[in-house]
Amino acid sequence: MEQAAQRYHCCATCQHFEVIKEAAKKTTYHCQRLGYQTQPSYQFNCWSPKATVAAKIERERKKNEADGPERT
Repeated sequence: MEQAAQRYHCCATCQHFEVIKEAAKKTTYHCQRLGYQTQPSYQFNCWSPKATVAAKIERERKKNEADGPERT
């Protein structure tokens, strides 16, 4: 996974992440793909970024390509 995507890789930025708020109950987080509760900061290999996150990653990738190779 490239560096830009690594920064955003977490459940909260995944298209399958769902926030469930019920009256008088604690907020829960659920993965529609995996079918169980999760947390916004968790990371799984099945991650599919939301469209807005994917666009931001692509913009950063293009900017990095225009700036030249990364220095290590």
